[in-house]
Amino acid sequence: EAAAGEGLAFLAENAKRDGITTLASGLQFEVLTQGEGAKPSREDQVRTHYHGTLIDGTVFDSSYERGQPAEFPVGGVIAGWTEALQLMNAGSKWRLYVPSELAYGAQGVGSIPPHSVLVFDVELLDVL
Repeated sequence: EAAAGEGLAFLAENAKRDGITTLASGLQFEVLTQGEGAKPSREDQVRTHYHGTLIDGTVFDSSYERGQPAEFPVGGVIAGWTEALQLMNAGSKWRLYVPSELAYGAQGVGSIPPHSVLVFDVELLDVL
């Protein structure tokens, strides 16, 4: 429960920052690099590089650290990613701030505690 409160407070503060867009779903993002390529649909496969942290900076997953981009269907990942990827042009790099209900919610997963807001740097390399 504490994580849920911290996450809501973090998102409320973050929303006030310059350059942050908040969507109706609650997903927040900032554009780090604007690409010129195609935007994927929910059915497309994409190749991405990403770095995921908790709001305290703890890294839980990073394709950069593995040295290998990840490929997956746009509709086959957490809801926050599915929404953001369809708005991104290939070649873009965005920082996503994903509310827990658009990520792993009350169950958490692996090293991600329940009710965690997740922060991802996502680079959309290609629409496959």
